[in-house]
Amino acid sequence: MNSRYLFLSTLLLAGCSTPGVVPTGGGAGASVTGTVAYRERIALPPTAVIKVQLVDVSRADAPAVVVGEQLIEAGGRQVPFAFEIPYDPARIDQRYTYAVQARIEDGGRLLFINDQHYAVITRGAPIDVAMMLRSVGGR
Repeated sequence: MNSRYLFLSTLLLAGCSTPGVVPTGGGAGASVTGTVAYRERIALPPTAVIKVQLVDVSRADAPAVVVGEQLIEAGGRQVPFAFEIPYDPARIDQRYTYAVQARIEDGGRLLFINDQHYAVITRGAPIDVAMMLRSVGGR
């Protein structure tokens, strides 16, 4: 057997033996997808920005750790906005809990935010979510 193939096989087996960690599958990336929307019949300003983050929310008494994010400029478009957040599967631990959170801002002013938990990836959670945001009022 060629030593190069033996080396690669050893690396793949070593990656699969780490408990709780999803192997990268030879460097293949993964992503969480979905949509962001809200129920109110309010048009977004063209300068609004949609920020969607994939976060590790495993530690109840610590801030969430951002694993990946996507920024979307509204540019005159309206909801729903599709998103795709790439992440490194090697950073995912099956024992942990991950979620997607979203917010819509305009000029630093918060307009909409999710007020419910959108679990993803581990513990039987999906990798595609339809998020419904809530107005923070004062628009």
